[in-house]
Amino acid sequence: MTSVASLQPEPAPLLACTVSRDVQNFDLLIDEMEKELGEAWGDLSFDDAMIFLGQPDASGMEFIALAVNDQDEADLDKITGIIRAAKEVSIKVILIADQVSPIALHQMLRLGADDFVPYPLPPGALHEAIDRIRKPAPQPAPAAAAASVAPAADHAEPVEGQHPTFKAKGDRNAVVLPIHGLAGGCGASTLATNLAWELAGMEKNGGPRVCLIDLDFQYGSAATYLDLPRKEAVFEVLSDAAQLDSDALLHAMLTFNDRLHVLTAPPDMLPLDIVTPDDIGRIIDMAQANFDFVIIDMPKTIVAWTEAVLTRAHVYFALLELDLRSAQNVLRLVRALKAEGLPHEKLRYVLNRAPKFTDLSAKSRVKRMAESLDISFEVQLSDGGAQVTQANDHGLPLAESAAKNVLRRDIQKLAKSLYDLNKAVETGKA
Repeated sequence: MTSVASLQPEPAPLLACTVSRDVQNFDLLIDEMEKELGEAWGDLSFDDAMIFLGQPDASGMEFIALAVNDQDEADLDKITGIIRAAKEVSIKVILIADQVSPIALHQMLRLGADDFVPYPLPPGALHEAIDRIRKPAPQPAPAAAAASVAPAADHAEPVEGQHPTFKAKGDRNAVVLPIHGLAGGCGASTLATNLAWELAGMEKNGGPRVCLIDLDFQYGSAATYLDLPRKEAVFEVLSDAAQLDSDALLHAMLTFNDRLHVLTAPPDMLPLDIVTPDDIGRIIDMAQANFDFVIIDMPKTIVAWTEAVLTRAHVYFALLELDLRSAQNVLRLVRALKAEGLPHEKLRYVLNRAPKFTDLSAKSRVKRMAESLDISFEVQLSDGGAQVTQANDHGLPLAESAAKNVLRRDIQKLAKSLYDLNKAVETGKA
């Protein structure tokens, strides 16, 4: 007779484990793990995880989902020990973070967590993270082959998305021009992208070396507007900026049409304060030492490192529109800068979608707005209409897709004035 024990099915091999102080605090994670792995997963406490990762049974697992919240920061040493132990036996780590401080998150990511998912889990986020860590690591052979033919690449056609070809020498002193939109959808990223491209193309041969840095880690769209991929190397730059050097920064950049150098926003949404003011200052200083113009696309939010950008800026462009929300935000911004003793005089106000010359009523509103805010609009940009959205969707600057657009002409004039002014200053120094 067959025994009852022999009829019991073999338990499914463990493919993954959740590791947390109490998994019941992450009920959405339980549901998602069951959806992705069925019964092929387990749950461990922090103490049990350290013991289990040292046993032979752990070697067959794909990953651990390390779930932490703000209450776990007191056990940060224990948590970082779990990450190290997992990496030693080649187990991937997906970090599930709920209201964890940026400093703690930064430390855990630096130690080698392979992916990060915020909690509560966005729909499909865990599935996408698992897919990413299951992708095989890129083989070094193609890179070696590309390096072996590098001397012949000088005569190749420009390819969008290539790395910069020049070496970091630190022999430049760039003009730093941040662009900060004071209201959602006012066109700051469009201005930053197109201004950078106009400056890069100011001369056909031997023109200025220009880079565009997208510091909006959550909704940055410079990569979209230039049809460039978002690289994991950008996340590495941000997560370990204290150890960054100029070569690593250049390696994280991509080129558009072999002229404009771009540090895109990272592939995944990150907290804006994942970096410190010193980190941002270091990135800008290295870019400034290797380029002639550094255009920075700022997030709308004021954060701790905004001061680091403002103090390094030669001119800080504040972009707004002819509406009440923009006017209120100007007052808030200036009041905040004055309260902190920051150089608010660096602000240069740019009015986007400015009224046409014949619209006298709207022009009088512009004048009243400037007088009531005690500011002056040093630049007014025309409304480029549907062509601007189409150019952005196609991943092309206006100069490449709608060269006669009125907005493109205004940005071209601005770029020319900035270039001429910088050239005159450099000539005076000589």
